[in-house]
Amino acid sequence: MKKKLVVLTGAGISAESGIKTFRDSDGLWEGHDVMDVATPEGWRKNPALVLDFYNQRRKQLKNVQPNLGHQILAELENDFDVYIITQNVDDLHERAGSTKITHLHGELLKVRSSKNENFILDWQDDINIGDFDEHGHQLRPHIVWFNEQVPALEVAIDLTEQADYFAIIGTSLQVYPAASLINYTPKTTPIYYIDPKPIKIPNLRNPLEVITNVASEGVRILREKLLVSI
Repeated sequence: MKKKLVVLTGAGISAESGIKTFRDSDGLWEGHDVMDVATPEGWRKNPALVLDFYNQRRKQLKNVQPNLGHQILAELENDFDVYIITQNVDDLHERAGSTKITHLHGELLKVRSSKNENFILDWQDDINIGDFDEHGHQLRPHIVWFNEQVPALEVAIDLTEQADYFAIIGTSLQVYPAASLINYTPKTTPIYYIDPKPIKIPNLRNPLEVITNVASEGVRILREKLLVSI
């Protein structure tokens, strides 16, 4: 039986493919205040702005490709039972070939009803004012905004609790509740933390190995270390 590798990925792995992300230090995302484009309040205030913002992100996504980091994680399925838990809303893990992916913060290529969070559709093109669900409610991006519940969190916790290996790639561990997942790893599970500027993880009981590289190079090193361990 293959050992279970659970991987938490963040903005760092997609940045190498050319996807820009906001940084908490300035609160800007592609020149916009995140409170205007990534909160329920921003949506209520100016839905047209929010739709345009994510329409532009969707167009950008079509012009980028998975990088080596995404590809190696997909290839690791040959030797491990790999589960990706991602904070990213892009589909680069899917396109690279990973088959078991949990999106904590939603998906850019899906929409949902503004009134019924369970009404979700695949969506490749622009969302416009006047695009409605079956009951006449405006469609919105299928994105978990700040101050909204994270529906996939329980699934992510359950996966983390079963991990034989746990890897953190390209995330600052500053955004909750995703950052709390590390606390659910079994205490004997080794943790690999890939980030060129890692933070100190307080009160960590697990064996920890920090790999201070960008995501793609760090994942290559991770593969070498994991394959030696089996």
